[in-house]
Amino acid sequence: MAKTGTTTQGLRAAIERSGYYPALVAEAVEAAIGGEAIGSYLVHQETTFDANEVRRHVTVLVLTGTRFIVSHTDEQAADGTSPTPYATTSTESVKIGRISSVVLSRVVANPEKYVPGTPPREVVLTIGWGAVSRIDLEPAACGDPNCEADHGYTGSSTADDLSLRVSEAGDGPDAVRQTLAFAQALSEATAETAR
Repeated sequence: MAKTGTTTQGLRAAIERSGYYPALVAEAVEAAIGGEAIGSYLVHQETTFDANEVRRHVTVLVLTGTRFIVSHTDEQAADGTSPTPYATTSTESVKIGRISSVVLSRVVANPEKYVPGTPPREVVLTIGWGAVSRIDLEPAACGDPNCEADHGYTGSSTADDLSLRVSEAGDGPDAVRQTLAFAQALSEATAETAR
């Protein structure tokens, strides 16, 4: 489920509608926002299955006039460190000028029949600001199939601070539209700071 909008009351209502520890999530997000006005937000809850357990996770993204705020809340089963189930909430505040990339991947069915304005069936929003990078390496090779020389390695480095997948089948068409709206607001905000 994803919800987006532009008001503090709307953000609080979206967090409450997610049904995922709303008091805990709202307190953490509102503390990170402080007194700033909200430009846009997105609340996305996902459920995953881990062996015999169902785990829930909520991500809240908030755009203010100067910052991009990311909040993650996860629940954990009782373990060696805690005799009772517990939740972990983290927030990160990033200056908009630090955002180096906003990537929006769209998946559309029957691309030969695509009509402009039709929402994709799935989107993946990836945002990079330099906190996390992933390096993928593989052995390098030359064009000679009989060559046995060591050509070293080749690879790529990818900024991968946040990746959020939203699908029509899993989250509903409104969630896809809301993710598109948030991605556009974030892209516009980063373009403004680049000027």
